[in-house]
Amino acid sequence: MRAAITTALVLAASGTLAQAADTHPILQVQLGPQIKTPVSGRLLVFAQPLAVARAAAKDGAIKSVEPDAFGADKGQVSAREVGTTQPGATLDIDLDGIAAPQAFSQLPPGDYVVQAVLDQNHSYNYSGRGEGDVVSPVVTLKLPLAAGTKLVLETVEPAFDPFNPPADAPKDGVARLAAAKPHLSPIAFTSPVLGAFWGRPTVMRGWVLTPPGYDVGKARYPTAYYTHGFGGSSDYLVAQASRMYDAMAKGAAPAMIWVYLDESSATGTHEFADGVNNGPWGKALTEELIPDLEKHWRMDAKANGRFLNGHSSGGWATLWLQTRYPKVFGGAWSTSPDPSDFHDFSGVDLYAPGANIYFKPDGSTWPIARDHAKVLASSRDATLMEEALGEYGGQMRSFDWVFSPRGPDGRPSPLFDRTTGAVDPAVAAYWRQHYDIAERLKTNWPALKPDLDGKVHLIVGTADTFYLDGAAHRLEAVMKGLGAKTDFRYLPEKTHFDLYVVDGDRMALLRQIAWEMYAVARPGSKPPAAAPPAAPAPAKSGG
Repeated sequence: MRAAITTALVLAASGTLAQAADTHPILQVQLGPQIKTPVSGRLLVFAQPLAVARAAAKDGAIKSVEPDAFGADKGQVSAREVGTTQPGATLDIDLDGIAAPQAFSQLPPGDYVVQAVLDQNHSYNYSGRGEGDVVSPVVTLKLPLAAGTKLVLETVEPAFDPFNPPADAPKDGVARLAAAKPHLSPIAFTSPVLGAFWGRPTVMRGWVLTPPGYDVGKARYPTAYYTHGFGGSSDYLVAQASRMYDAMAKGAAPAMIWVYLDESSATGTHEFADGVNNGPWGKALTEELIPDLEKHWRMDAKANGRFLNGHSSGGWATLWLQTRYPKVFGGAWSTSPDPSDFHDFSGVDLYAPGANIYFKPDGSTWPIARDHAKVLASSRDATLMEEALGEYGGQMRSFDWVFSPRGPDGRPSPLFDRTTGAVDPAVAAYWRQHYDIAERLKTNWPALKPDLDGKVHLIVGTADTFYLDGAAHRLEAVMKGLGAKTDFRYLPEKTHFDLYVVDGDRMALLRQIAWEMYAVARPGSKPPAAAPPAAPAPAKSGG
């Protein structure tokens, strides 16, 4: 099986499709009569065992077939690049050509649900199907595939309007959106430094959320800067903002201005790091966007009135911004951040001799996702699926774009070989020198301490889905060794996806964080006695 996957990855890297062997399954995909204009993009074919899909489907209706690189039932994907293609044309796709996590011909015989998607803007690896993608119906097929089997691409995915939710959206969510909308203002700031880097106008996007009563007073407000995790976008931020406005309106969260920052890009999440591949996003935020916002909104406009919050990749971004620009911000509340100490990159020590993202020294595979004690996926399978889905936007490629040096071809040097998993020591050394947060603190603590001590707040679950609690423990140990004031919290049995939830309340931890921020900006303030409890008392550490 490894040889077949290796061949597929080589084909993906070269951009060519091998001549199909007689034994390879060939699927025909036709552009249906609904498609009136030429199309192009990456043609993706997804498959999942019928029984698995039925068990997961709501009300038994299988509306789509989606891969999940980090799930127990990952599904299967095959891909090929498609140049400009005229309406009505039929395309052949060799399902063994570029396939993951294995060749289609190696799947067990049986009934599968299958769906084709033409990813026109090559964004599936980051955000899944979206506006302009052309989709086939879900069909049930038997494998091995019969000769002449055909799918028809017949539906174009519409644009998504975050303020116009679907008819089946929960009524309370619709009401929150309606209430928050008048208090949300879009950010579309053209950054001079990013424009100079890219050689074209580059826009920073997001939203400013003002609290109830902002329009009828003259008071200034503490400001929280929030950014999303991998896969998020400006559209996602609207729903997040609506929940915060609802909490402020009910008095369950303090009156603050919230700035919701979109950190998505064609390459994944840029994480507001200043780098040679994505550009100076941190500089653009701290030296351009924030000063511009403070000219137009009644913000505290001082360090102890500016705060950071983010989860996952957003957690790493906010942790990075706080440690890189300690004079600008008064504290970061980073939840389940991506690895902050690369001695534990979801388990892998990137600096160890012979480090490998796929395989442990004993030859077993490194896990990348878990559900408590149950391993859901390996790093190898997840990466192979990412490679099949496309060259840009995937999680591992996104890390390269943020952390890696620029290679001879002008693109980021990959941390590891996608075929073997072997880590490039030179690239790992670059990561260590420039973006390992623990290393940065060890190296620069005397200079950082006056402006940073006590400002790092990190919260993670002890059962984090992606093993991110390991790096958190390492960062905490480094900070303790430096004599820093620390606030690290490990919430028992919480995963990556339920960290904020208490008794079904998904805003509980965020309300607690908001009150902690507010207490820094307005010393002596406390949550109202009637405010719902935000989280169980966590085990805190530090001095």
